[in-house]
This record gives sequence, structure tokens and C-alpha cells, in this order.
Amino acid sequence: MSKRRAKGIKREKRIEKRERKKEREKKKKGKKKRREERILIGPLKLTRFERARIVGARALQLSMGAPLLIKPPRGVTNPVDLAVMELKKGVLPITIRRTLPDESYQDIPIQWLSTE
Repeated sequence: MSKRRAKGIKREKRIEKRERKKEREKKKKGKKKRREERILIGPLKLTRFERARIVGARALQLSMGAPLLIKPPRGVTNPVDLAVMELKKGVLPITIRRTLPDESYQDIPIQWLSTE
């Protein structure tokens, strides 16, 4: 085998190795997209502060005439009670933004969070 041929083979192997590395990196990027669907910041359940904020905001909306997202039970007319029921049923289209001190954040739909 000539020197020229040996260099050509080595070069081809390096190119193949580079291409395999690029393919692995692409696969890793795909995995990162799936990981973004998980909760990365804070607890896996709704905190008492988030819960209070959501219930208060939704109760205000209901008191100002917003439509109910659930069928109201008989005798319940208090907006706070109705807001709590909507939260427990998981029908509120609300997203929580959890931030870190370095100003990074994650937006989390409340359907992902446990409301217990």
C-alpha cells in the first residue's frame, strides 16, 4: 500500500468519525427538547403561594363576570370556592413562570403540577 493510499484511508476514517460525532450531537439535541417538557425548576406540585395567587386571580375574574369553566354545583356562589373547584378539576388554562436568581425561568402549565 502506498503512502498516498494510506493517507487517504486515514482521512476517510477521520471524516467518518466526525460525521458520527455530529449525528450523536443531533440525537442529544433531540433529547434536550424532550427534557424541556419536564419540570426543571421548583417542586413537582403547586406551592401554596402559587395556589393562592391562582385562586385569587381566578376569583377576581369570576367576580368581574368571566364565564365558569365547570358546571357550578347547587348553592355555591362564592367566587373563591368556584375558583378552587376549577383548580382542582384542572380546567384552568394558566401557566406558572418559575424563575431562578440568575433570571432563567421555566413556564409550566398548571396541568403538569399536582394540586394537592
